[in-house]
Amino acid sequence: MLSREERNPLSDWWWTVDKPLLGAILALMLCGVILSLAASPPVATRIGLDAFHFFNRHVLFLLPSFIVLIGVSFLSPRQIRRSALVVFAIAIVLIVLTLAVGPEVKGSRRWITLVGVNIQASEAAKPAFVVVAAWLFSESARRPDMPATTMALVLLLMLVSLLVMEPDFGQTMLILMVWGSLFFIAGMRMIWVAGLAGAAAAGLFGAYLLVPHVAGRIKRFMNPASGDTFQVDTAMEAFSNGGWFGLGPGEGIAKRSLPDSHTDFVFAVAAEEFGIILCLALVALFGFIVIRTLSRAYASEDGFSRFAASGLAILFGIQAAINISVNLQLIPAKGMTLPFISYGGSSIVSLAYGVGMMLALTRQRPRIEAEATDAAGTLRNYA
Repeated sequence: MLSREERNPLSDWWWTVDKPLLGAILALMLCGVILSLAASPPVATRIGLDAFHFFNRHVLFLLPSFIVLIGVSFLSPRQIRRSALVVFAIAIVLIVLTLAVGPEVKGSRRWITLVGVNIQASEAAKPAFVVVAAWLFSESARRPDMPATTMALVLLLMLVSLLVMEPDFGQTMLILMVWGSLFFIAGMRMIWVAGLAGAAAAGLFGAYLLVPHVAGRIKRFMNPASGDTFQVDTAMEAFSNGGWFGLGPGEGIAKRSLPDSHTDFVFAVAAEEFGIILCLALVALFGFIVIRTLSRAYASEDGFSRFAASGLAILFGIQAAINISVNLQLIPAKGMTLPFISYGGSSIVSLAYGVGMMLALTRQRPRIEAEATDAAGTLRNYA
């Protein structure tokens, strides 16, 4: 047991971290291990790999992810800002390298291999960008003379341009929604919010007109008879087969034919084998993490912590909502992982980094420390 009277980094962390939030995150990671074991063996067998190939790698990715999560949660808000700037800069460089030398897969360049490891740099860019944008918005509110909002807009256009060049319209849409939410939370005028929403709608319409891949997915969503809807149809059958309590662990049928049952459609596998009850429990876990983080952020007296924790919670929640909505055929199909549940090394590590920052920013700090941190958050000290 750690005493409150002990003054060391571990005891300070233990008595200030949000334990219910940490418990919900760990529960979600445990559910990911169980569902990876349920969903991945048929996929691995179908492509000639060992049956537990993806499960073993999922567990292997969880080990560094857990270390990243806990390690980042020890950081102070100032250290969070600095680490986010470094991670964002590295991610931008890697995205540029990916566009230059990355292999083309299904018409997109999203992965680059470094030291034998496949890396999707856009995953790491998301949480880092949110924190940097949150810092700029907080500075804009605290120092109106600083062109922080303009800088945030420039960073947004740079990141979105690189994502469109890959192309990765799902990540682009996610980044735009989170940035727009932060823009709204920062108290910007509604005319600006409406203008940005109009620009996003115009961009989506342009993608529909100019990018056949995007147009095809939207057409199949609006008119399933116009193209191949095998995966989404099979996912819907899985929900129907599972009912309330599921067919039982390992008894699922959909995973035997779904190519992405361990990634994009793991939620459907969960529904078929464990029932709607488990799906509702997962949704409750996601909802609790988001709402808990937002409530703690609202109570924070540090402007940067408030903006950054809110942005990270919105990023986490929207990503989960997109994946679940695709599984339920509520929106056009899009390759978006379900946080900590879907297989994917870059995704899991990046999510751990983002959630670790959420835990760090929602820790209960003394008022004097929060005031000192806020006062020190100027561009000069940041650099």
